[in-house]
Amino acid sequence: MESLVLAIIAIVVIAVTTAVAPRVRIAGPLLLVAIGLGVSLLPFVPGIDVNPEIILVGILPPLLYSAAVQLPAIEFRRDFGAIAGLSVLLVLVSAVALAFFFNAVVPGLGFYLALALGAILSPTDAVATAIAKRLGISRRVVTLLEGESLLNDATSLVILRVAVAIAVTGSVPEGGVLGSFLWGVFIAVVIGALIGWFNLRLRHLIKNPAANTAIGIVVPFVAYLPTEELKGSGLVAAVVAGIVTGQGAARWFTPEQRMSDELNWRTIELVLEGGVFLVMGLELKELLQQNLEDDQGIGHAAWLALIAFAIIMGVRAVYVALLVWLQSRRARRKLASRGRLESFNDRIDAIENGTLAPPGRSDTPDRFTPRDPARRQRRLDLMRTRVSRALADLDYYQASPLGWKHGTVIVWAGMRGVVTLAAAQTLPTETTDRPLLVFVAFLVAVGSLMLQGLTLPWAIRMLRIDDSAADVVSRVEQERLDDELREAAASALASPSLVKRDGSAFPAGFAEKVGSRFTEPPDEDATATMHEALELRLVMIVAMRERLTELSSGGVYSTAVLRQSLAELDADQLSIELRLDDSD
Repeated sequence: MESLVLAIIAIVVIAVTTAVAPRVRIAGPLLLVAIGLGVSLLPFVPGIDVNPEIILVGILPPLLYSAAVQLPAIEFRRDFGAIAGLSVLLVLVSAVALAFFFNAVVPGLGFYLALALGAILSPTDAVATAIAKRLGISRRVVTLLEGESLLNDATSLVILRVAVAIAVTGSVPEGGVLGSFLWGVFIAVVIGALIGWFNLRLRHLIKNPAANTAIGIVVPFVAYLPTEELKGSGLVAAVVAGIVTGQGAARWFTPEQRMSDELNWRTIELVLEGGVFLVMGLELKELLQQNLEDDQGIGHAAWLALIAFAIIMGVRAVYVALLVWLQSRRARRKLASRGRLESFNDRIDAIENGTLAPPGRSDTPDRFTPRDPARRQRRLDLMRTRVSRALADLDYYQASPLGWKHGTVIVWAGMRGVVTLAAAQTLPTETTDRPLLVFVAFLVAVGSLMLQGLTLPWAIRMLRIDDSAADVVSRVEQERLDDELREAAASALASPSLVKRDGSAFPAGFAEKVGSRFTEPPDEDATATMHEALELRLVMIVAMRERLTELSSGGVYSTAVLRQSLAELDADQLSIELRLDDSD
């Protein structure tokens, strides 16, 4: 009963804090950490020591899965190289730099335990990155931060696992460090992709909303548990399952399922994320008491945390500066190829019109007659899609360039959080100076959140980053996408096989009579004619959604624009179905 009361109080505190945070202009997670810190220092509150397995197994998989479902896959593809570098190379370099430091200043620790602590402190946190998302910074910067925080846990936890194994047993695990890392990522990607695929197909067959939601909630755990048993990264498996589910939702889920999922996962995210930050504050008392019993006291831990934080930020600043320079150089090289891509597009048009032979053919244009016209057209369409995708990528790089101001935001928004604290508590109980190491991890995580989280809004205002070009591109994209969807609806309207949801035909001439008004909101009167008009409008929405799904795989439009159009179609369809059900 006591645990239930505490859980209820915690949920109420999380909900109220989330609602109040925008009014006081402080991020909700930071307020929750402060509340936890304050409560933990009250004399009648006992020390709290949360089992790290609860966080690593019970909280992180659904949190990372929820973030992965919303990951903008198109933008993720465009900056995958940068994200991979931040997630793997930067973590590795940071961990090694910290290992040399801790090995030098903590007597008797040993290099491999120092490397384990370096791996614990190196990754940024997906939950902490949520603070940066709410500040309205460039979508490209947010994508880089999200992708980094979702994937760098694999690097960190594999390094941690291998380093601890070597420190305890004195021998390198079978397959070596690199082999363990590659296997951990490989098996995670395979299992995560399979679970995501089965999730889409199974939930497509289950029409009961409550049962469908129940299955959706357990997906991250289904991906996590078998992956960990096979020595893989369960968190990466949960992320991959989320990415696959997020990308297939438009095709396999109903509008009701998509809207229900969005609300459910936002609620789960709110409770779990808030609970994690609240617990981080509440654990302070126990960590303080353990370190007060140490001869060196709290000051030694604070000094170690401060130097470690400086090393982390220094390495990150150097790496991000190099990354921004390389990305800017790459973008300039790609933008220089625009003319060649546009001329190639013209060649495709000429081949399609029969005025130019395709590459590799010696036929003169007037004699060119393809043996398989359908195959030829498919190849031309594929080439046109690739060129269009490449041109859309160029527009993206041009509208969202990475400059030193964006690099500054990427550096300062790389906060540590719950993964750091949870991973620190997985250190073996016999580890030398374990309370000290866990407390250092706590100070780095909480100090990072408080310092960077509180000053990040100020830093963004001072930098005065101008992302207006990206907004213009988004508006143009939205208008172009709306035109394509209208064309798809008009094409469906002219189809001779036009039928209602129940398979019956529309009255003769009805589509021609009201078709020009199908994009307008329906009137409130539920007359017989209006019933037919609403059925026709549903047919148009289905056609537009099918076209939207095709465009989503082409990579020409941004994820934000595609999701906005999908949400509008879903809301329109649910509203119309409700009207039709009432009239029936």
